[in-house]
Amino acid sequence: DIHINFIFFSQLLKNYQKWRIECPEISADLQPSSVLGLLQAGYHGVLRSRDPHGSKVLIYRIGQWDPSLFTAYDVFRVSLITSELIVREIETQRNGVKAIFDLQGWRFAHAFQISPAVAKKIAAVLTDSFPLKVRGIHLINEPLFFHPVFALIKPFLTEKIKQRVSAH
Repeated sequence: DIHINFIFFSQLLKNYQKWRIECPEISADLQPSSVLGLLQAGYHGVLRSRDPHGSKVLIYRIGQWDPSLFTAYDVFRVSLITSELIVREIETQRNGVKAIFDLQGWRFAHAFQISPAVAKKIAAVLTDSFPLKVRGIHLINEPLFFHPVFALIKPFLTEKIKQRVSAH
């Protein structure tokens, strides 16, 4: 029903605007120039073609993130910039996104960047504060010491999102 979808997305937009106001450390400088080093390092990419269900596919290469140069907020900013661009596509609005996190190269320095406050902000965007459907989150090359970090984020996720997380 179009009316229900309109109400749902309208609420998501309101939630996102509120989130942006509450999280200026992330949302204040949503310009590619603010994360140019991460982009040049190959941390994040968007596949040109969609998956078989029409979802846009985002790839995050954690090993390309140098936590001595970029904070978790910088990394988060890359996702928001990308999301704000791809949400303009009608097909992406309809079919959502799938994210692949390649955790090869994950180190304790990465883990120390993810505080409970950061975890809560990540979860808010994934669940009810961004007008984009998350159809799947795939974790590959997952080291054992990633589990405690994911355990920080998990309580803030909805059951629907939890079910869409797959480790390979």
